[in-house]
Amino acid sequence: MVNFVLIVILCFINGNLGSNSEENPINDKLPEDGRFNFTQLARKYGHHAMEYKVTTEDGYILGLFRIRGKNRRNKKRLPVLLMHGIADSSDAWLIRGNLSLGITLANSGYDIWFGNIRGNRYSRNHVKLDPDKDVQFWDFSFHENGYYDLPIIIDKVLKETGFKKLNAIGFSQGNTIFYVLCSTRPEYNSKINVMMALAPICYLQNVRLPLSYIISISPVLYDLLSDLGINEVANDNSLLNTFEKIICTLPDIGYDVCIEKIMFPFTGYDSEELEPSFVPVLVGHFPTSTALKSLYHFAQVGYRRIFGQFDYGISGNLENYNSTIPPIYDLNLVTTKIVLYVCLNDKISTVEDVQILRSRLPNVVRYIVSPRWMCNHIDNVWGKHMYDYLFPYVYEVLESY
Repeated sequence: MVNFVLIVILCFINGNLGSNSEENPINDKLPEDGRFNFTQLARKYGHHAMEYKVTTEDGYILGLFRIRGKNRRNKKRLPVLLMHGIADSSDAWLIRGNLSLGITLANSGYDIWFGNIRGNRYSRNHVKLDPDKDVQFWDFSFHENGYYDLPIIIDKVLKETGFKKLNAIGFSQGNTIFYVLCSTRPEYNSKINVMMALAPICYLQNVRLPLSYIISISPVLYDLLSDLGINEVANDNSLLNTFEKIICTLPDIGYDVCIEKIMFPFTGYDSEELEPSFVPVLVGHFPTSTALKSLYHFAQVGYRRIFGQFDYGISGNLENYNSTIPPIYDLNLVTTKIVLYVCLNDKISTVEDVQILRSRLPNVVRYIVSPRWMCNHIDNVWGKHMYDYLFPYVYEVLESY
């Protein structure tokens, strides 16, 4: 376990090769779907993607994409907003091609919007701060994603479509930020018709090994990495991403090292849904940049056993909150309709923790256990057969509420 932690620390050291991910020569060796950006992927699979830029109250410039479904049978359908997980981007919803949720919904005629939170490859801009020079750029966690990023994205979708509310689907952190938003800005509950949470993340006190161990030592890791000057994690040209693209695409051993030995121990094992041929595509898109502070905030949720704002310590909390302890998010204020979709083999979003969330949200209209008993955390966005065990429920939710 100690050796694993050392590897994690080494991988977090960014060692940038250049400011543009396309400058990395390693990318040339990836398959087409691993190299393509969002608009290129959409075009390849039959759709035109429109890109928008929105600016948050605190100056972050976010990328937002739209695919207007072909042959829309019902123009009165509410727009659908998809929000990705941590260290990821809107690409997650397309990289399975015709088997992905984004393309499938677009083929069915839905007006799909794809959000990107601050820091990732499509939202790496600010009106004043330079992400490569200003450490202040990376001073954010999932709180800012929910409080600043998500509302401006929702407002843009509603402005462009003329609707007063939308439907939403959030994967992992992509649903966490909805709980943050609706509890801190309750007026947004009325703008969300229903939010379907895939792999719901709100409580992390029952996560499995090895993540539970990482969480237990996270204060030490966070201080160490911060002292090393590391604020950004998984820059597209970082040591982590370069190492990943080299090792994970090696014939024979790449899958065993990167998926069997590293990813599955955290997410849950399910080799039938993430096959070796897909890995070269995956590593071209995941992970992408996020803030170290955001990862540590999730760790705090785990070891504090509380869904609350970032804990700066007594003096920092007094400065930021005028209290010695950080505020707790009041889930009673999350009144929009919520659908929870859980996987029994998910080692991050465990059934026990989702049950805690379910008991504290006032308007859970559906609780769905995946019929695939081996379904793990990442099967919700990258699974090869999502059309079988997930998509029918997505359509049911979008058409029922």
